[in-house]
Amino acid sequence: MIQLIDRIHLARTNRNRFITFIASCLTTTFLVACSLGAIPTQTPAPTSTHAPPATAALTPTSTPTLSSTGRIVYVVFRGGSSEIYVMKSDGSGATNLTNNPAKDNYPTWSPDGTRIVFQSDRDGNDELYVMNDDGSGVIRLTDNPASDTFPLWSPDGTRIVFQSDRDGNNEVYGVNADGSGTANLTNNPADDSLPTWSPDGTRILFLSRRDGNHEIYVMNADGSGVKNLSNNPADDFSRAWSPDGTKIAFQSERNGNNEIYVMNADGSGVINLTNNPSVDWSPVWSPDGRRIAFVSNRDGNSEIYGMNADGSGVANLTNTPGNELYPVWSPDGTKIAFEYESGGKEYEIYVMNADGSGPANITNNPDNDWAPDWSPR
Repeated sequence: MIQLIDRIHLARTNRNRFITFIASCLTTTFLVACSLGAIPTQTPAPTSTHAPPATAALTPTSTPTLSSTGRIVYVVFRGGSSEIYVMKSDGSGATNLTNNPAKDNYPTWSPDGTRIVFQSDRDGNDELYVMNDDGSGVIRLTDNPASDTFPLWSPDGTRIVFQSDRDGNNEVYGVNADGSGTANLTNNPADDSLPTWSPDGTRILFLSRRDGNHEIYVMNADGSGVKNLSNNPADDFSRAWSPDGTKIAFQSERNGNNEIYVMNADGSGVINLTNNPSVDWSPVWSPDGRRIAFVSNRDGNSEIYGMNADGSGVANLTNTPGNELYPVWSPDGTKIAFEYESGGKEYEIYVMNADGSGPANITNNPDNDWAPDWSPR
């Protein structure tokens, strides 16, 4: 994504200053503006392998039990440009996939784990590209002077939704995985942004300001059947489908501060899960739908918390003086990857067990590492 809204990150420029600000005031307008910001990038770097993973600066609560099975794609910010890397889930075998002087960002895996879609300004503006999982076979999917960003695969791997301002405002578009069949799905004068597929691929959630504030909308995969699900005068965002598609977790300030809520997929049955005076954001469901990881500043800094899907059993999983962001579950639900920063140092990617034990630094690199996305296989 922090994936402050869904999988979208904080704007990376002056990131540490932003986190200090977020802990002190966290206005909704600022959150949304930052989540829509571009991720910075740098000068090309040769393909390289990071140093072997080390025990995290976090104090482990148990010995890390990392597996080399599975892969994580992520972004490395180095010397002014960003590159897309892939590594095994234990941090070994880190490889630069893009190796290009442009800004390559926001990588996501195809459902079968064989391809990666990403955004890049290598042709002068942000466009969408796809490549094989080893970095070969790069194909440009979009070719427009506007900015095309935040691509996400459909569950069957045949379509990709993304955000574009090619019509003068942000709209949600869809394109076939080979670059054909580009279509404006929202086609509305208001800003529509940050689409995400339902698990069965039949519906798409997105954010819209068409009613004057940020609301969560849903539409069919072809753009028909648009409906406002949140329908509240407060700002609602940071939404995530449950794995079975029956519920949606989201962030809202309807109680005067940002909380994590859940609602049925039709917008009914809204429940406040966190009910805390602090700021809670970025909910992510476990693969089995029983747990939700989220980020909170309730202990004075950004930490990753976990709770049951009904809001019970809230626990601080990281519990450090640093800042932890962007939790991502492993496909089997046993581990969580996340970003960690402390003392103004560079961001690293860590992996911990789902109960918060055994945190390990898997990048251990002097550059900024962020935006982890776990391969589905």
